Amino acid sequence: MKFPSPVSLSWLADFLGARLLGNTGASASGINEIHKVEKGDLVFVDHPKYYKKCLESAASFIIINQVVDCPPQKALLIVEQPFEAYQKIVKHFRPFEGATQSISPSASIGKTSYIYPNVFIGNHVQIGERCTIHPNVTIMDHCVIGDDVVIQAGTVIGSDAFYYNTNKNRESWYKRMLSCGRVLIEDDVEIGAGCTIDRGVSGDTVVGSGSRLDNMVHIGHDTVLGKNCLLAAQVAIAGAVEIGNGVILWGQVGISKTLSIGDNVVVLAQSGVGGTIEAGKIYFGSPAEDANVKKRELIWVKRIPELWKKVMDKPKA
Repeated sequence: MKFPSPVSLSWLADFLGARLLGNTGASASGINEIHKVEKGDLVFVDHPKYYKKCLESAASFIIINQVVDCPPQKALLIVEQPFEAYQKIVKHFRPFEGATQSISPSASIGKTSYIYPNVFIGNHVQIGERCTIHPNVTIMDHCVIGDDVVIQAGTVIGSDAFYYNTNKNRESWYKRMLSCGRVLIEDDVEIGAGCTIDRGVSGDTVVGSGSRLDNMVHIGHDTVLGKNCLLAAQVAIAGAVEIGNGVILWGQVGISKTLSIGDNVVVLAQSGVGGTIEAGKIYFGSPAEDANVKKRELIWVKRIPELWKKVMDKPKA
């Protein structure tokens, strides 16, 4: 999430009750979680396991719960509970806004777009021209829909990220991180019925132009889907996945979090992608591998009973 304008670290330190070390005269441009940080961003870390990753990330400023060596040109804001500090910043810059009607007065909708009855459009949503939004679609706050987009009935755009801070020393182990990111649907996208596309935790979930989603597709927080992709029914993509252009995912493909899929990849139905895969290939199986190799393996697996019988029937010396 980008702040409306750069925020001085001295103000943030006072707001959070934090001890400020390092580049104390700087200003932060926004707040982000570790998978999406950019230069000028503020990020939080509350476990020594992730200190090094955060300190060496692109983030310029780190909310942390311990004094450590501060990298050059960066700054530390030291607080007892970094996660709660993150939540406080989100609540301040992206406060809750209730809905008083089904289409928010603050939403911007192109004059040539058609909105069916029983559609919910939240605060500060932007919808371009020549779009068709079918009944019972929900588009939550701050989401952006491009031109020539079709969204079929019952789809939800911008639901909260499935993203939790875990601490087994408290009564409730899993505490939701407030979602302050958006969903961006680019031009000429078609989204089927009953799909769910989660907003970013603090960045953007993106569906690239020209892409087509079948019914009951799920896209997790902060995932970036490239241009002209084709996703068949019941595809499920976890959070912070980078998917290239021209990718085809056939029915019931599952993709794990924080990995990347190269351009023009095809993943065959019911495959499970657990790691980064190269561009321009066809994959199959769980874990997904080169489809030709996987199919040959399956042929040999089917022959195991026959081969076992030959071994057992072989005369003993």
